[in-house]
Amino acid sequence: MARINDNYLKLQAGYLFPEISRRISEFTQANPKASVIRLGIGDVTKPLVPAVLKAFHEGVDEMAEAATFHGYGPEQGYDWLSQIIIDKAYKPLGVDLKTSEVFISDGSKCDSANILDIFDLSNKVAIGDPVYPVYNDTNVMVGRSGQMNDKGHYAGLVYMPCTEENGFNPVFPTEKVDLIYLCFPNNPTGTVATKDQLKAWVDYAIKTDAVILFDAAYEAFITEADIPHSIYEIEGAKQCAIEFRSFSKTAGFTGVRCGLTVVPEELLGTTADGKKYSFNKLWNRRQCTKFNGVAYPVQKAAAAVYSDEGWAQVKEIIDYYMENAQVIREGLSAAGIECFGGVNAPYIWLKTPEGMTSWDFFDKLLNECFVVGTPGSGFGPSGEGYFRLSAFGERENVETAVQRIKEKWGK
Repeated sequence: MARINDNYLKLQAGYLFPEISRRISEFTQANPKASVIRLGIGDVTKPLVPAVLKAFHEGVDEMAEAATFHGYGPEQGYDWLSQIIIDKAYKPLGVDLKTSEVFISDGSKCDSANILDIFDLSNKVAIGDPVYPVYNDTNVMVGRSGQMNDKGHYAGLVYMPCTEENGFNPVFPTEKVDLIYLCFPNNPTGTVATKDQLKAWVDYAIKTDAVILFDAAYEAFITEADIPHSIYEIEGAKQCAIEFRSFSKTAGFTGVRCGLTVVPEELLGTTADGKKYSFNKLWNRRQCTKFNGVAYPVQKAAAAVYSDEGWAQVKEIIDYYMENAQVIREGLSAAGIECFGGVNAPYIWLKTPEGMTSWDFFDKLLNECFVVGTPGSGFGPSGEGYFRLSAFGERENVETAVQRIKEKWGK
């Protein structure tokens, strides 16, 4: 009989979001008339904008004619899309990239997990706490960890507490690590890092020969002018960092699937015998072997995001979501609930009232306010006592949810 990968058995309970779905399902079955407002999972609610949808249709139509039909595309994505991204998303930041350094994929979630293929299991990994669960769980799945301890951390992984005391910005590990996950704007806390803070991380990585895995999935939601959108705005970052970006939240591609990963050609690792080797070449080999590329119509749609018309339409929706964030942040603050984030990210990170645990608050919020959020403990032990609300929703629903919470906990 085939042997399973026992590393999966180390994972505690279910993945966070399926567990949330399970509890919602139980509640709605028992309370079919309840009007439940979901501000938990960070899925968008607005449809694709007209310019993107038009390009999507054009791409599909091209597949219907022999003269314009596209079969297998390049696994790395079409150069024309990579160049558009470089010209529109990176050059305005003062960042120069080559198309060979930009890899188009089916989403940053997938890439932040699959990137582990090109790193040896002996590498020591540092992860924020709380943090997006995929970083933690995928390292467990590949066999980089031992069992979970009583605190909720896995043996063999290094955790960097992100607390109110340190502004939810992780501090440097106290032991030597090889891979460092950073996510800014942060999921789940909604907080950001300044250029000085990112410069300190880049300097640290270069000094210690570590690689930063930088998740910039929410960079389009940054509203403050002095906050960096890319780690490559920091001098030296190409020597030590890989960056992930996504079209999911930026342009409503959660059901379409498109993202990108930047692996600079000057980023090098070492072989078993101590020689230098390019991570860019390794990732290219990995993608050519395990990935067949993003569908042509999807890449056409992604390119339209950065057209003048497309970006204006996309930006309007981003602004809408950020106005939702403001409604949530200001409404809860007025009710006496302490909130963080929601200024440069579509997430509000709040302290649970009355000293409740995050899952107890989840159940109380669902059962008494008919509102769904995400328990902070699901993002790591340091998330206990906190709760995440998402700004992805319709304004009327957001306002109703805030009003219900204020009526329950308002002071």
